[in-house]
Amino acid sequence: MFTGSLVAIVTPMRPDGSLDLDSWDALLEWHAHSGTSGIVVGGTTGESPTLSDAELAELTRRACVRARGRMAVIAGAGTSSTAATVARVRWLCELPIDGLLLVTPAYNRPSQEGLYQHFAAAAAAAARPIVLYNVPSRTAVDMKPATVARLAGVPGIVGLKEAVPEPARVRELCAQLPASFVVLSGDDATARVAMAAGARGVISVTANVVPQAMSQMVAAAQGGDRERAGMLDAPLAGLHRDLFVEANPIPVKWLLARMGRIPPGIRLPLTPLGESFGGAVLASARAAGIAV
Repeated sequence: MFTGSLVAIVTPMRPDGSLDLDSWDALLEWHAHSGTSGIVVGGTTGESPTLSDAELAELTRRACVRARGRMAVIAGAGTSSTAATVARVRWLCELPIDGLLLVTPAYNRPSQEGLYQHFAAAAAAAARPIVLYNVPSRTAVDMKPATVARLAGVPGIVGLKEAVPEPARVRELCAQLPASFVVLSGDDATARVAMAAGARGVISVTANVVPQAMSQMVAAAQGGDRERAGMLDAPLAGLHRDLFVEANPIPVKWLLARMGRIPPGIRLPLTPLGESFGGAVLASARAAGIAV
């Protein structure tokens, strides 16, 4: 269920910051028709720190209706408070989602034991499968493979989104984890080599703007066709890089707005893409075949 090209989907917003649910529905349909195998609602790319519980619930409900068995729906549930995460897990599990994505707590920098207890508490409250998310560049804490291996033994924890951009990390994880445990890349630039090292797909930012191309590249990599995967990935390399010229999701939302897919809204403390970065993002988009 949690394999292939999954998208860490943006949250469309109007210029005043309010949700644009019509654009949300249209994005979901586009992904369903483009081969995306799953969507993460309310993740970092979806501006999770700025979404209210009511907004996350509405986005998730609509995603479940639109997906209709065509794509997995994974809801972002992680916070920096274990109690708040447990509460969010409980009410999200009342919705017809396929799973939950739980990021490591940001800013408070728990120990490895603290991480274990945090996720174990969330799993005990969950009625849906949990995918862990390790992204030390944003949270200031790195969940080590040994801790992931411990958590793999906790009922309900079935996978990991690993955003450490090193194939050696993926190999280390896969060597320690059960075959049934799913490792997904959380870094577009190294996703192809991560899959060669044992990852089973990617939760992607780039897939927001080129869902079909990412789906095709991932399928080739999963099928062991490294030559074709490399050929398909090459035109996307600029996007993998330039969608991060400023903090995600600033560049990807700017590009989607230029593509006419969403309005230009983004919530403070994030601001629109700086003028000096637009040219690079557009050049990489055109190299990837996007008409902008």
